[in-house]
Amino acid sequence: MIVSWLTTNRCNLKCQHCYQDADTLEASTANELDTLEAKTLIDQIARAGFKIMIFSGGEPLLREDIFELVAYASFKGLRPVFGTNGMLITLEVAQKLKAAGAAAMGISLDSLDEAKHNNFRGDPDAWRLAIQGMENCTAAGLPFQIHTTIVDWNKDEVLDIIDFAVEKGAIAHQPFFLIPVGRGVYIAETSIEVLENEELLSKIMEKSTQVPISVKPTCAPQFVRIAEQLGIETRYSRGCLAGLTYCIINPQGIVQPCAYMKQQAGNVRQQDFDVIWAESPLFETLRTEAYADPCGSCDYKKRCGGCRARAAYYHEDNFMAADEYCAHGKQLTLEGSVK
Repeated sequence: MIVSWLTTNRCNLKCQHCYQDADTLEASTANELDTLEAKTLIDQIARAGFKIMIFSGGEPLLREDIFELVAYASFKGLRPVFGTNGMLITLEVAQKLKAAGAAAMGISLDSLDEAKHNNFRGDPDAWRLAIQGMENCTAAGLPFQIHTTIVDWNKDEVLDIIDFAVEKGAIAHQPFFLIPVGRGVYIAETSIEVLENEELLSKIMEKSTQVPISVKPTCAPQFVRIAEQLGIETRYSRGCLAGLTYCIINPQGIVQPCAYMKQQAGNVRQQDFDVIWAESPLFETLRTEAYADPCGSCDYKKRCGGCRARAAYYHEDNFMAADEYCAHGKQLTLEGSVK
């Protein structure tokens, strides 16, 4: 099981698509969990049986106590990993993270074109420092993977970015398919269309058989169905994990099924995390898997599950509705005709 803690809403970037609407201002950190609260949370996460803990944000490396918290999570038997823009990973930081017990760093790279990445991320040094961060991880013996947010202007780069990840020594590549929440609502029109989604997922899964690293599409649970249809073996048994084997805790301690779902399961300042995970009515509903059709009657329901965040976004917060971004559910082929 995997839990992601959005450690802070503070960030050194102002990315166009940020689901958390993270900010560069100190004021954005108001009411965030402090060090003692964070350690208590880690205790409860371990008690709930989670194995992997993602330190995300905002930018998690802006927390002054981050090394202490990583070491504590490792001590409690968790596998600490990161979601970061990579810009703050100096060689010294990489070495300290490695010593604290960090297992891997997920570093964002949205284009091989430096100017495009910088424009998307809102900083003229974003690309250069992200690449330097990857190299510093390698020098420190700290594994890293590359994360790419997919929109219409970079979708044709994705396969090349996978090759780039191999060349840089990454252990994995995760393409993230845009869900319009947070600041992402302002660039919703850059989301790729349903059949583009299907075609790109097919290409990604075919590419995954040609490279020596793990490739896992994220926020596109249809990839498990597509892999099966293409006869491609994948170690991933389920697409959408929200509320089943995955959830997030936001900077103020609010528990949500995923970062793109704003429905709240509870608050760790009011109830222990392990109790929320076990007893929240929101999680209980998700675990029924009683989705509306076509997701509910789909042959791949158990393996895919549809994106619950997209279901909520496109159906007035009804997270048990159908995922509208599924060509299979819409009975469409890549030629655009009905099956």
